Amino acid sequence: MNGGMMSTVTQRIRQVLRQVRGPATSDAVFEATALIVGAAFLLVGFLGALPVFWGRELSISGTGSIGMFAAYGGAIAAALAFALGRLAVRVPEPDPTRARDGFAVPGDRLRWYDLAAIAFAHAAIAYLGWLGIAQLLEQSFVDAPVFAFPGAILVAVAFALTGYVAFLSAVALTPTVLSLVLAVFLVVGAFAAMLASSDVHWWRDNLSALGMSSNSASVAFNVTLIIAGIMVTTISRYATAGLPVDDPVDRRGRTIVRGGLILMGIFLACVGIFPVDEFFGLHNTVATGMVVVFAVVVVGLPWFVRSIPRVFVGLGWTYVLVIVLLGAFFAVGYYNLTAVELIAAVLIFSWIIVFLRTAGTMGGHAPRADALTAPDAVVR
Repeated sequence: MNGGMMSTVTQRIRQVLRQVRGPATSDAVFEATALIVGAAFLLVGFLGALPVFWGRELSISGTGSIGMFAAYGGAIAAALAFALGRLAVRVPEPDPTRARDGFAVPGDRLRWYDLAAIAFAHAAIAYLGWLGIAQLLEQSFVDAPVFAFPGAILVAVAFALTGYVAFLSAVALTPTVLSLVLAVFLVVGAFAAMLASSDVHWWRDNLSALGMSSNSASVAFNVTLIIAGIMVTTISRYATAGLPVDDPVDRRGRTIVRGGLILMGIFLACVGIFPVDEFFGLHNTVATGMVVVFAVVVVGLPWFVRSIPRVFVGLGWTYVLVIVLLGAFFAVGYYNLTAVELIAAVLIFSWIIVFLRTAGTMGGHAPRADALTAPDAVVR
């Protein structure tokens, strides 16, 4: 009886996985597969944590704690689940007339380095997120011990939830999802660097002080900027893929906007590659260059993309004016450089996210390669 039930379950799992690999993939099948992936990580997490925790009283956070175990394992689970999700939507023989990866037009797709950066962002969010949750729980349950069995269950649930979310993020990767991942990654990475900084008064200098080689948070801060820069270059292709290219003027304008966004991503990555204490001139050049490129793209947007909504143009110009005003406040000593950099960063990245959504409404969307061939198709 048990053997027959196991055989039935195994056949069902194989059937679901085969259906995911096919072109007629539905959201229900993705959801079912995500649950299977989550269940697998739940089992792996429990079986891996229980022998390690057995016979010990564990702390919630800190070295050797369940929080640390969940953070490291969650990062691995996020990366693996993301890779599984991308394999699930991979089309062996893609149709050149269909759009892929949420692009507005066919013929473009995410490259391996794009996916590697996005996978790393998922892993970093999981790692830093579980560390933060553990620290919060540690402060809520002061000196509370955690025994082996419940600790293993908690770790297993963390693995399962991480794998489930990362898998669904991978199979439903769209410009909106990617912009959300970028925003969360930047916030989590920046706050992690601030909390881990060996200089508690880093803010008296500037934001780049977090990336100085003498600061214990330099690796976290600089890697965050590098990965975020790669993701911005990916977003630039997403954001401009659906812009109108009906005549040479529109095509040239789209090329300028795309090139500007890519250049911003490169400059952002270079800010992390060249710490301010080791490459002062180069660091300041790329940091300033990113702001200048942003201003050029925003101010020239109504000429580069003539069909862009004027409301969005006004929003961008307002952002530029605010950044200029902040620069003036810094010049007269009213604001310090950290405040200017933080507000400017928030404005720039929020503009990119809104531009991504605005540009997506301007072009026609080709059918997705992983969409159902018929609206009433049913997975049996």
